Amino acid sequence: MQEPQKFMVAFERVVHIGDIRRSDRKIIILPYDEDYNENREIDLPSMVFSMKESHFVADMLMIENYKSDTNCKLFDLITHKFVGSDNEIQLPIHLDRWNSCTEKFENQANLFPHDMTDLYGKTVKVACFTYKPYVLLDIDPAIEPLGRDGVEVRIVDEFCRWINCTVEVVREDKDQWGEIYENQTGGIGVIGSVVEDRADLGITALYSWFEEYRVMDFSAAGVRTAITCIAPAPRLLSSWEMPLMPFTWFMWLAVVFTYFCASIGLLIAHGCVTTSYPFLNVLGMMIGQSLYDDSASWTIRRVTGWLLIAGLILSSAYGAGLASTFTVPRYEPSIDTVQDIVDRKMEWGATHDAWIFSLTLSTEPLVKQLVSQFRIRSFDELKRKSFTRSMAYSIEKLPAGNFAIGEYVTQEAILDMMIMLEDFYYEQCVIMLRKSSPYTPKVSELVGRLHQSGLLLAWETQVALKHLNYKVQVEVRLSRSKNDVGTTKPLNLGNVMGVFIIYVVGVICACATFLAEIYVHRRKVKKELTHLESLD
Repeated sequence: MQEPQKFMVAFERVVHIGDIRRSDRKIIILPYDEDYNENREIDLPSMVFSMKESHFVADMLMIENYKSDTNCKLFDLITHKFVGSDNEIQLPIHLDRWNSCTEKFENQANLFPHDMTDLYGKTVKVACFTYKPYVLLDIDPAIEPLGRDGVEVRIVDEFCRWINCTVEVVREDKDQWGEIYENQTGGIGVIGSVVEDRADLGITALYSWFEEYRVMDFSAAGVRTAITCIAPAPRLLSSWEMPLMPFTWFMWLAVVFTYFCASIGLLIAHGCVTTSYPFLNVLGMMIGQSLYDDSASWTIRRVTGWLLIAGLILSSAYGAGLASTFTVPRYEPSIDTVQDIVDRKMEWGATHDAWIFSLTLSTEPLVKQLVSQFRIRSFDELKRKSFTRSMAYSIEKLPAGNFAIGEYVTQEAILDMMIMLEDFYYEQCVIMLRKSSPYTPKVSELVGRLHQSGLLLAWETQVALKHLNYKVQVEVRLSRSKNDVGTTKPLNLGNVMGVFIIYVVGVICACATFLAEIYVHRRKVKKELTHLESLD
């Protein structure tokens, strides 16, 4: 190869554009011709191995002509150090020499020595930010000697203990998960750090997103998480609604329809005589009042009899329902499913739109409506809204029974919230790496071993007990079994407020009607007297 530098640049671009992923790539660079490397002052291996593109390939072998006075050609086989400290990884290492006459190697060395089992303390950069219980940073060294902890932090630390590397944290507290630019040339946040090679690994609850998979490598899934919401908990219904609760709205419509039909029927039975007061009589019979009727007509008696029976049944059913309402507390409808949160147009949100990355490609109308109701708010605004019952908050249900909840949901706010029954979706948390990264097989192998040993579940429990707000966790876990009724107590004025409201409204209407009748009667009498005086 005459210009291996150009090849490395082109090869790196092909790796990013292509869909094929090969972590075990081996690149062998041959001399352009027999005399290509002779009498050259340029140190070609140092130039190639010092390129950024060479830092991501573990197995590189460059073959150079070795100056020889004999007819036999000697070839030097050179690789880069790759492991060790950052200022040494680009250094060329002479592995062996091959003789064209004997067709043998001088040292019988391993031509691809970097099997990723020992990195000799090489720095591995990890992009992350604090998100409990996955990643916790800035911990007191008295509690954690390294100043960090978390389920995925422990995976990375165990990975570096296994292959002898050094973890360097690349913090992305501002942009958090981040995103990839539309042209896929870079990005921000944890995702952008991996795409732009500012970090070798990306962690902090990164899901198996399709758009990210196109430009990066995913490890084996470490944590299976389900995404749902904690929504405002249903409250006890207001006392003024209690008189209406024994019947459903359809039942009330049926009662009203029956009332008008019966009134019209009784009016017809009386020969359309309005002085029989059919509407008042039917109302009295429907609420269980007796009716004095000396009519000799069997038609009227039959209608009256059936109305008395219907009134008895309705009043008995209503009384039983009202007693049940006073005995068993009634609550507002709870938000349990995706359909519920969509029907109520309840906003739900977090500090970043990574929560909806898994839903944005869906064509299902319900999911699209759910995505449209998602809101991105600042930490302080989310904390303020948690007390207003105007918003639901996305959380994660973890395999060991714990929850990943934003710090903006406080212990005081969680008392008035309830976890939903239905999950929005579930995802697999992975570690993201650059495409065709040499670390991918080792990370996936480690994750598999951690699953096999059960350490991931143990770590989750340990981190939750050590660093999460235990009271918040318990409140969320028991939010659907909380009892707001308390101890049994006698009825008070607040429990029967609705009945008294109806009574007061009835008294006011009756008084107003009575006064109106007196006023009309007096005007009528006054008008008659005036008419008589005018005749005289």
